[in-house]
Amino acid sequence: MMRLVQISDCHLHAAPAARARAGFPLRQLEAVVEAVNRERPDMVLVTGDISNDETAASYQLAQRTLGRLVAPWFWLAGNHDDPALMAETRELLDELDIGAWRILMLPTQVSGQAHGELGAERLAELAARLEEDDRPTLIAMHHPPLSVGSAWIDALGLKDHEAFWQTLSAFGQVRAILCGHIHQALTGSRHLAEGDVAVYGCPSTTDQFLAHAEAFAIDEASRPGYRVLDLGDAEVTTWVERVDL
Repeated sequence: MMRLVQISDCHLHAAPAARARAGFPLRQLEAVVEAVNRERPDMVLVTGDISNDETAASYQLAQRTLGRLVAPWFWLAGNHDDPALMAETRELLDELDIGAWRILMLPTQVSGQAHGELGAERLAELAARLEEDDRPTLIAMHHPPLSVGSAWIDALGLKDHEAFWQTLSAFGQVRAILCGHIHQALTGSRHLAEGDVAVYGCPSTTDQFLAHAEAFAIDEASRPGYRVLDLGDAEVTTWVERVDL
């Protein structure tokens, strides 16, 4: 059994004391890191929007804070991020080999846009990578590849999600998709010829978005959180934890 923790959407600023809409991103991330450490994870994934202002200082602040994790951690870019600045701070990997499992880190960012898109080249690369290895696989990405039931979020989701699912349809080893971007817990799935693929969304470490809202709204009653995933031989057990501040 391997324990993986997902955190997402930290939205840090260059200024450590900067405020978000409903809290202080650095203080909230510190509390999440402390809680995650109590889970004794084997690995932590950070699924995008590490920064809110795309500054080198925000990524350096993230590296110092995430560096307190007791487990190895890895990140990918979200729509608020600058991948080049991220890579200068800490390497961006496209795959993690974890023995019986593999994790594919799939970039969905479109420069200057809030929505995500993979494009034909990335999809072809994804198919090639799945073709070469049939171990149970998780795909980590920032934008959700299905509707979450909020009109404004769905308008900013993965534009070519149907092409993404068509690519996956030939491969039965993908067990789950982990996404960020939506600032809320989500459990969904897509039925494919080779079986159902689960989709899991993650709370933000800072402000939470109100579920099923037609227009942008903060869920002020919710708390920062993270997702825990226990990986068995070929199965995933997962749940969301919230953090008291």
